[in-house]
Amino acid sequence: MKAPLSTSSTCTSVAKKARSSPLLLVLALFLLCISFLYGEDLKELLARHGEEASRLIANTYSNNIENGQSTALPSEVAETMTRTTTKRKWKGRLAFALNDEDEDEDEVCDVFSGSWVRDDAEHPLYREEACPYIHPQLTCQARGRPDTAYQRWRWQPHDCTLPAFDAVRILEALRGKRMLYVGDSLGRGQFASMVCLLQSAIPDAGARSFEMSADQQHTVFTAREYNATVEFYWAPFLLESNSDNAAVHRISERMVRRGSIGYHGRHWEGVDVIVFNTYLWWCTGLRFRILNGPWEDGGKEKAWEWVSTEEAYGMAFRDMLQWVRDNMDFNTTRVFFTSMSPTHQKSQDWGDAPGHNCYNETTMIEDPGYWGSDGRRSVMRVTREILDGDGADVPLTFLNITQLSMYRKDAHTSIYKKQWSQPTAAQLADPKTYADCVHWCLPGLQDTWNELLYSKLFYP
Repeated sequence: MKAPLSTSSTCTSVAKKARSSPLLLVLALFLLCISFLYGEDLKELLARHGEEASRLIANTYSNNIENGQSTALPSEVAETMTRTTTKRKWKGRLAFALNDEDEDEDEVCDVFSGSWVRDDAEHPLYREEACPYIHPQLTCQARGRPDTAYQRWRWQPHDCTLPAFDAVRILEALRGKRMLYVGDSLGRGQFASMVCLLQSAIPDAGARSFEMSADQQHTVFTAREYNATVEFYWAPFLLESNSDNAAVHRISERMVRRGSIGYHGRHWEGVDVIVFNTYLWWCTGLRFRILNGPWEDGGKEKAWEWVSTEEAYGMAFRDMLQWVRDNMDFNTTRVFFTSMSPTHQKSQDWGDAPGHNCYNETTMIEDPGYWGSDGRRSVMRVTREILDGDGADVPLTFLNITQLSMYRKDAHTSIYKKQWSQPTAAQLADPKTYADCVHWCLPGLQDTWNELLYSKLFYP
């Protein structure tokens, strides 16, 4: 077998042939002229070819899932998808930022990597009874929780210290502006936390208001002196879905409509700071239903399709980013996304005997590498791949609250919440059977989420 030609010898050979053939020289000049005349069209054609190739790969991946084949993307295919869809990263100065835009990126602290420190002096940042805006689903002390230790922890990053939350500073920054939380009940909890943090700087009750729409979808807190609003909008999937009723949620047979980001998005237009969250409602299994037409066709089997949860979630995330591109000025507005909030349903995850959950848990998990079985890494990976790929042009600030919240099995509402239906005698005899290990008491963990948001808003 002959050894392959080296690159240098190949180039030399081609050069000699070119010099010995006038015809080839004329042909080369002709192609050069064509490239000048039609270069942009050629580039567009190549770009389209790349998009079609990545779409074909994605469809093949989806079909493999449907056929029960492996859901793992081969590394070379994953690299191809990233390479063909990566966009230029947005490089402008972020709105509201107070730190030096020329700060060395190598010196930026990862505020999401750290540990919990007991802080009786400064935490909680407000008292439950002093904030009338907390949803009754989250008022744990009023519902009989006997301990308060869950309120007294401060998140300490490994290499820096979070700036102290300054309610007046954020109100001044929001003067004449709108801040909007969009998502599910976990987003509503983060919204309520922010309202409680801010209202302490507005002692005059007449200088603030709190209004909820009749359908409970849109809630608005107004700081009148600042002409500023902090709002929450219920959209658990961001896209239009059969779970959009904020008061009565459809639990089974969840479905979203493809390409419907504008259905809810029309109510988000004009905001200056937007905080998205969506995760828990997607995780009803390994597959998810997508409606490809109007809702009137939702009952027709051919009108919808099953796709992997990851593909469905990625579709919604990309649509969210496209809405941001179309409706927000990156020089004056900010976009945040709160990562998945964990649950603590399985005691064996943290080394206890099976059959228990967050009920009666008053201490946190101390293993720094802990990751619960409910945490869908594959879903988080989707967001990272999109933000590093075709979403790189959107200056989205990712609030990675997942790991730090994983430790906090002590911070859930458990049984200490407003119960929408009276527990049965059997449930009362075994409280863990109706403990809520999804939502979080306020004050508590979600105040830390907003401390991190505050940090990233002013010191990104």
